[in-house]
Amino acid sequence: MFAPVRALFVSDASAGILLIIVAAAAMLAANSPFAAEYKQLFYGELAWTPIPKLDDLHLWINDGLMAIFFFVVGLEVKRELVSGSLADPAARRLPMVAAAAGMLAPAAVFIAVSGGGQYSNGWAIPAATDIAFAMGVLGLLGNRVPASLRLFLLTVAIVDDIGAVLVIAVFYTPTIKLVWLLISAVVFGIMLAMNRAKVGSLWPYVLMSVVLWYCVLNTGVHATIAGVLAALTIPMQRPDGNSMLEKLEHRLAPWSAYLVVPVFGFANAGVSLGGMGIEAFTDPLPIAIAAGLVLGKQVGIFSIVWLADKVGFAPRPANASWPEIWGISILCGIGFTMSLFIGGLAFPQQPMFVEEAKIGILTGSAISAVLGYIVLRLTTTHTDAECDDQVNQPSEA
Repeated sequence: MFAPVRALFVSDASAGILLIIVAAAAMLAANSPFAAEYKQLFYGELAWTPIPKLDDLHLWINDGLMAIFFFVVGLEVKRELVSGSLADPAARRLPMVAAAAGMLAPAAVFIAVSGGGQYSNGWAIPAATDIAFAMGVLGLLGNRVPASLRLFLLTVAIVDDIGAVLVIAVFYTPTIKLVWLLISAVVFGIMLAMNRAKVGSLWPYVLMSVVLWYCVLNTGVHATIAGVLAALTIPMQRPDGNSMLEKLEHRLAPWSAYLVVPVFGFANAGVSLGGMGIEAFTDPLPIAIAAGLVLGKQVGIFSIVWLADKVGFAPRPANASWPEIWGISILCGIGFTMSLFIGGLAFPQQPMFVEEAKIGILTGSAISAVLGYIVLRLTTTHTDAECDDQVNQPSEA
């Protein structure tokens, strides 16, 4: 009786299912009799904080705890670039152009629907794909989906994360304090020198990562960027041949997926609907974000995959049908974690816009998840044996 439920939490679906539960819990908390306590918990001024700049729990989560998430992202990116699916230039062509199109098209849809103006700073909100959420929905389909498509979705999401980090660093950094930026560069240089010197102990990297995070926090650049930079300095291997980076990634990934991201989701996904009129759902901002996620993502990714395959730039994923690729393109419209993160950066002085952005993110992500699942459920006919073998087979023209 309970086997299907247990299966959800021991598969790729578990992290995604947890995020769904967390998002629902946040919405319930924000619209319950305990709504005031929910808001006070995260936004109430702390009685004491070791860093005056982080004077509430929400800031500690978004600027501090999320640095661990970005650190894990950085580890994953480095591993994929050095020895994974992004190491082969030919293999990374398709996911890279797909991820780029999957960021540009939603941004274009957002600008077209919102009309720009006062909403223009939110153009990047629908440009991100949530790895855990998307892979979680894919996990609900079991082995029906070709292994090549699973790898494609994961790789696109990883490249997408790289793009999102660059967007945050370049477009959502209002002011930069040059002295702190110089100090951060020196600390980062020391960490690179440690890598070059083949320092085999993990703790010096951990300590210097904390120092780098504190320095970046004071530069004006979002502190979580320090997580990615620090991860890039972690050696792939110790002098004894054991993998430092993969071991660290395996240790931190569960904490990131099952603690850091859910805590972030619970702190950021709650939208108080009290006092909001129907315009909160029909304003250009939430509609533009939802449209960017639902329409922009699938049109951008599917179109570029079709074009790349037809002109011979890069073949589509092995043994994947076009309806299946369409379904995967729709799933890329799930933009929970990174979209919520960018939404808070886009409108720091406009809390109502942030709340409306959350509505658009949750709506667009939910539609993409349900629609993508339905399309894949109706179009995937592969057996388990076929799925195990497909990843290494060439695609048909």
